[in-house]
Formats: sequence, structure tokens, C-alpha cells
Amino acid sequence: MFSNKTLLITGGTGSFGQKMLRYFIENTNIQQIRIFSRDEEKQNRMRGIFKDDRIKYYIGDVRNFDSVNDATKCVDLIFHAAALKQVPSCEFYPMEAVATNVIGANNLLKAACENKVKNVVVLSTDKAVKPVNAMGMTKALMEKIMIAKSQTIDSKESVLCATRYGNVMASRGSVIPLFVKQCKQNVPITVTDPDMTRFLMSLEESIKLVLFAFENANNGDVFVQKAPASTIMDLALAIKEIFNAKNDIKIIGTRHGEKAHEILVGCEEIVKAENLGSFYRIPADTRTLNYDIFFVDGNKKVSSVEEYTSANTTRLDVDGVIKKLLDLDYIQTELKTKEYVGVAK
Repeated sequence: MFSNKTLLITGGTGSFGQKMLRYFIENTNIQQIRIFSRDEEKQNRMRGIFKDDRIKYYIGDVRNFDSVNDATKCVDLIFHAAALKQVPSCEFYPMEAVATNVIGANNLLKAACENKVKNVVVLSTDKAVKPVNAMGMTKALMEKIMIAKSQTIDSKESVLCATRYGNVMASRGSVIPLFVKQCKQNVPITVTDPDMTRFLMSLEESIKLVLFAFENANNGDVFVQKAPASTIMDLALAIKEIFNAKNDIKIIGTRHGEKAHEILVGCEEIVKAENLGSFYRIPADTRTLNYDIFFVDGNKKVSSVEEYTSANTTRLDVDGVIKKLLDLDYIQTELKTKEYVGVAK
């Protein structure tokens, strides 16, 4: 599928984008990969890391349609990862989240359709399901835009879909680097709610989800990868044990915009989702504006099914979390150094 193709990765300087880039460079016969982002310093740093003539760098912002449109010309595949992802930032500046996550995604999808890009995967999050914060709300709108646009195009020309994932372990801004830093600095480990649960996915696992979507999507599909979860307290205890730390754990309370448990597939979606083993496919809602379908013919199953959440998925104990963490390159790097290194930029 990927031989002699051109792939565009928006937000390609982020941890997810770089991991995707590395996979395609090392494992496929991809002809060209375009890295699109607004951060020239990170792009310059990547040039020194990835010495490969197949990589082309595009400076631009998804908020600007013209720059996105230029980068999309003659592209076969798009992975859209550009976004504002930090919950607190989006809470304080919700219109900035709208500009990037909603308008920016619409620009990308519009350009992709106009340029007849064959496959487009947009990156979503569990926070988009029944969202309680601005980041999740804007990602939910991004999904809706993708689904709506997918119903107006010819599937022979373009296929639009989304991947929805839980927490990617040790990605920039996530809690694992924070806990590691606190362990190394011998300061209290700050836990919000000890009973709060979060999905645990590695970057490698999230790449598998994107590849599956590229190869199996119908227009408007949302793909979810099943993942284990743990409580925040067990995650903190696991990191303490890995680093042989004696730090106290300080309970600071739930932060603004956080849920106790994350949802990957809502009950309204699970009734129509396809169980594909390691994945769920949530097909697009193809109803029209015939209001009888909304108000006369309902679905009784919605009231009787259970959502797929971080509270009812496979729950890892401390030992299980330790095993999963030790598979991360980030943790292995931190174990070899005395000082906090952080997530590779």
C-alpha cells in the first residue's frame, strides 16, 4: 500500500509524528514523507536526526488554508496529528483550540478532498467522547467534521477516517515524564485522584492503530484500539518502584477539566461498533435530515449497553504497569541517567 507513495504528516515534529516518520522510513518503500509544522527549530533539529532524502520539510500552519493546500498537492496519504493537546492550555484559550483543532482540521480535510488525496487519517482522543474540557470538545468537533465531509465525497477518490486513542505513555506533556522527574528530583509525586483511571498505550501500539486505519477504513469510520488501563496511584507506585524512589505521594485533587475515567467508545457508539479483535470500528452515522429517523425510530439498545472505558477495560496492577513501562525506550533511557532527560523532542 505504501510503496512509491507520498505521505504528509501534519504536526510531524511532535513525538507521535516523529514516531510515525521513523516507522515509514525504516519499514516501508515510501517515496516521500512531508513534515508539516510551524516550528522551524524542531524541523531543523529533525534534519540532524533523520538523514534521509525522502523527508521534505514544510513550514506552515493548519490555520492557514493556503499553506496546507500547498503541502497537500500530489500527496497520496495524510496523517493529521497537528493539534493543541494540553487540557489546561485549551481551557484557558479555548478559541485557540478551536482555531487549530477545528478550523485547522477543516482546512486540512478540505485541501485533501480538493487535491484528491486517497487516504486521510485524523488523530483524535478519548477526551472527545462526552467531553468535559475544551480540548475534548474541539476534537469531538473535528471528528464530526471528518464524518460530515466523508459523506459528500466519492470513496473512489478519497477515504477519510479517524483514530481515537487513550493516553500515549511518555508522550510530551503526559504524566509519566512528570512522575519520573519528581522521582529524580526527590520531591513529592503529585497524584490528582488515586482512583482515577487512564488507558495506557505505547507509541508503537498507537502506530499500529493508524496503519490499521489506513488499510481498512471506509469513509467516515472512527477506529479505536483496545488498551489496558491503570489507576493513577498504581502508575505512580510503579514508577517509584522502577526508580527505587522513596518520595512521598501527595494527593492534590482532580484538576479542572479532568474526568475520573476516560471513554473510548460511548454507549451510543458501541451499539453499532464492529468488534475487530484488537480494534473497534465505529461506522459513520449516515442518516439524513429526515427527522423521523431521529425522533420516531429510536434504538432501545443504547440504554442497556456499557461504554468502553478506562474503568471497565483490562486493569493492570502495579506489577503489570511496571512490565509495560519497562518496554518503553524512554524509561530505559531515564534508568541509565542520573539526571532527568525528559521526552525526546
